[in-house]
Amino acid sequence: MQRIFPILTWLSTYKRAYFLKDLIAGLTVGIVLVPQGMAYAMIAGLPPVYGLYASLFPVITYAFLGTSRKIAVGPVAMDSLLVAAGLGTLAISGVENYIAMVVVLALMVGAIQFLLGLFRMGFLVNFLSKPVISGFTSAAAVIIILSQLKHLLGTEIAGSNKFHQLLQNAIQKFGDTNPYDLGIGLLGIVLIIVFKKWNKNIPIILIIVVLGILGVYLLDLKMYGIELVGDVPQGLPSFTVPDVKLEYVQSLWPIAIALALVGYLEAISIGKALEEKGGEETIVANQELIALGTSNMIGSLFQAYPVTASFSRSAINYETGAKTLLSSLFSVALVVITLLFLTPVFQYLPNAILASIIMVSVFGLIDVKYAKSLWTNRRDEFIILIITFLSTLFIGITVGILIGVLCSLLLMVYRTSNPHFAVLGNIRNSDYYKNIRRFGDEVQVRDDLLIVRFDAQLYFGNAAYFKKELLRHVAAKGNSLKAVILNAEAINYIDATGADMLTKLIHEIHAMGLQFYIAGAIGPTRDVIFSSGIINELHKEYLFVKTKEAVSFYDDPNKVSIVGCRVAYENSRRN
Repeated sequence: MQRIFPILTWLSTYKRAYFLKDLIAGLTVGIVLVPQGMAYAMIAGLPPVYGLYASLFPVITYAFLGTSRKIAVGPVAMDSLLVAAGLGTLAISGVENYIAMVVVLALMVGAIQFLLGLFRMGFLVNFLSKPVISGFTSAAAVIIILSQLKHLLGTEIAGSNKFHQLLQNAIQKFGDTNPYDLGIGLLGIVLIIVFKKWNKNIPIILIIVVLGILGVYLLDLKMYGIELVGDVPQGLPSFTVPDVKLEYVQSLWPIAIALALVGYLEAISIGKALEEKGGEETIVANQELIALGTSNMIGSLFQAYPVTASFSRSAINYETGAKTLLSSLFSVALVVITLLFLTPVFQYLPNAILASIIMVSVFGLIDVKYAKSLWTNRRDEFIILIITFLSTLFIGITVGILIGVLCSLLLMVYRTSNPHFAVLGNIRNSDYYKNIRRFGDEVQVRDDLLIVRFDAQLYFGNAAYFKKELLRHVAAKGNSLKAVILNAEAINYIDATGADMLTKLIHEIHAMGLQFYIAGAIGPTRDVIFSSGIINELHKEYLFVKTKEAVSFYDDPNKVSIVGCRVAYENSRRN
């Protein structure tokens, strides 16, 4: 049951000390969720109230089924843009038909995600390396900060998911800045930063929201043109089965697949980023697909549009100290209370206050320290981080993370096709054989013997590289060379191409008048050596468990040939 309902896992170990933190985090996220939900619904081309509908049952469902304890699920800007872009290409007449298609879209997105989870396709998350996640989250944080400038400046700034467009639009509108909005927003930013450094336990975000509402109401700041959240429509969504029509499905399946994959990648990348910062690992990729899919399907029954993890609200949830998904239920409770009773209160909340909360929260996700560490120690992975960062900034959030994943795969392919190839020598007065480049004068190198180690699986991508490197070292030894020993400890698999190449290479080395030995092959590799026919060219007596046995056999064949061969052969059969 805990695997099906992860809520049972953390609920059984829930501590009393968590309650206040979850309550504060949930209420804070809920306060942001109300205006954000309405704004995102408008981006999707829907009436504002549908953003609140998407903030109810999908969030509740995820709280029961989700494995990340920090992310905040609900309507998000990216999915809203994709909904608007996808449906904007269709000829839809009337608001009611548009809403009907959006609800069906949510159902389809949920079904796709659920099926992917059911068939255990969550392994896709394994291709999200830490440099990709760091680059993506840092760039997305910058974009979100810039997207809040319109509220901070109190002026209309055209939205975009590209850094340069957002910056250009903001500069063009800078002259229209409302000084009162700017003053309130900057004051909010300063208060949050100061109080967080002074005492993190003070719920400063909740405090400035209350102060903002009271300030506008008591001082009548509305007369100065300050942008407020405004009226919030009342009423809860009713249960309605989506009207699934064949023509809807035919029209919507491409955008549904895109939304399903993008939503999953957003949720996983945000969840893993917060896990890295929090030092805990709870996310189960396949269960996340099922949780998101079920959330979207149930949401469609209550007139919600597609949801996923929110970058800004997840950051707020983390920064305010949320411990479990109980915080999400508190957010939902606030949305419900707001819809039913508190709409007159929230209409006085300045948008600049919300902007200050979001800006400070997501700024903490810009990880400069990790980028510096990669620059110092791993330049190749630093390049991956920068490519992901710049792609996300200038091309788009979705494309950015996909480019990052592609670059990571290319780097992985490059590394496996050009793996570490070491020449070994005997450590003086020991049985150990180590890399001559690392141990220098401590190793003995023999002119008549070449001992090499290949630190990767031997497959079609690096078979040619292996052959080229081995023959290069053979040629470098010259006429004094009598035998070659391959230390195969690090070769965990040999595919058909690798086996064919190795067989021909052994034959070629034998034709040079040299002997060839294999030592240290693990069980699965020995199985391939026997099953692929390599052993027919190598011969059983030249397969050894340890490098020192191969060397001893080369020096004196009568000394260890029987023992070495027998042990190697028996182990290959057992393992």
